[in-house]
Amino acid sequence: MIEFRPVANGLRTDHPVPGLPFINDERLPLDNPDAIERTGRGQGEGLWGRTDPLPGGGWVAFTTEPKNRAYAWAVHYHPQYGRTVVLVTDESWSGLHQTWRYGQSGFLYRNGGYWWDGTAWHRPGIVVDGAYERYDARRVQDARTVTAADLLLHPADPGKARVATIAAFTAPTTPLPNWRDHLALWAERRQGAPDTRSLEECVVDLKAPELEPVRLVDRSQMAAIASIDEDDLPDPKFSNDKMPEPQAQGPDGPLWSLPVARDWAEQHRREHGPRALLTATTSFGTQQPQGLVDDHNRLTKVIHHAGEQPEDAAKTLAWWPAVSLTQGSDSLVPVWALRTTLIEAVLAHLVMDAQKGVLSASLLRQDVVKIFDWYVQRQPDRTVGLLGEICLDSRLRLDVDPQTVGELIRRSLYDASTLGQDTIDLLLDMTLPPSAKPPTG
Repeated sequence: MIEFRPVANGLRTDHPVPGLPFINDERLPLDNPDAIERTGRGQGEGLWGRTDPLPGGGWVAFTTEPKNRAYAWAVHYHPQYGRTVVLVTDESWSGLHQTWRYGQSGFLYRNGGYWWDGTAWHRPGIVVDGAYERYDARRVQDARTVTAADLLLHPADPGKARVATIAAFTAPTTPLPNWRDHLALWAERRQGAPDTRSLEECVVDLKAPELEPVRLVDRSQMAAIASIDEDDLPDPKFSNDKMPEPQAQGPDGPLWSLPVARDWAEQHRREHGPRALLTATTSFGTQQPQGLVDDHNRLTKVIHHAGEQPEDAAKTLAWWPAVSLTQGSDSLVPVWALRTTLIEAVLAHLVMDAQKGVLSASLLRQDVVKIFDWYVQRQPDRTVGLLGEICLDSRLRLDVDPQTVGELIRRSLYDASTLGQDTIDLLLDMTLPPSAKPPTG
């Protein structure tokens, strides 16, 4: 998810953020990223700067603004799509740097994290794909790019706008009400500048059916989509970062697009669903992982019969030995080592199939499936990580695509797992990386 919010546009940006003021950025050497870095780097306490090249060409550069150290300039240059110049708070520029440099989620962000990569608009990154160690990129249906030329077809008066200066700048708390006038002044100031992009090439916003105000959902609807109580949603006062950035603010609180709400519900199920699916009730009436309950029940029987202990006493005596088998960093069974062994067993199977020229045609050995069953029933919360790492290592080390790996795991569990086909489908639908699942639609 995008972890920054721009507070102003640089006057020489090619892609203005709607609602934000324009600031005179003439002191920034926009054609020299190293010089942008030197504006702040090493220039005094509290000042910083950085620049990095981008894969495929282009660069990003940042600098604390020396005349107003609460803010920093962020510049993204793309050889085909031009430059983005925004002002952000000084403490948030590193998050933007991380997103631009490594996020693989485009370079323009609108409407609470919707992003554009030069060719298409995508929804905010919410659902993690462990096979690629990134958020799953999901395109917006029927998205339309809104350019500066589109907006300036409507009447606007640049005389009612002004360009702010950085020294006395304070970020506004609400969007500028006459922003189209400011956009007209921005367009007027661009006229005659060398290498200026046309207004038709200056991306401002997107329109899509899912972003229409009447289609947005509130917290109660978000909870219903995720099949949880509204009180179980993360509290915005203490854990707002666990909710996606809203697409709008209504009179009663944040509002999200329906696809964003569904993506969040999907990720929530990935994080919490395996434990709910693979849980059982202990003899004490509490909910615990199914495997732990099985271990406790077996040890209770052993203690009850072998030691002639009363059953209630046997239950109590058996509990901590059952817990110590698989829980904690010093568990009697080295579950982390078992996890690594399970991953290597699946990769070894793929290597053998590749050598035979029948990739994924055979099934995993029943012993491997048995270990998988044993592991996930005792460590259900780690199922997503386990399957993600299997798919990641298969892709990086063996060049096997995640969907092939997902199909192999599903067929092998159908054949030898004791979980039952319905449980297998529920578990894998929640925990396989998106790229490892069969295509939908």
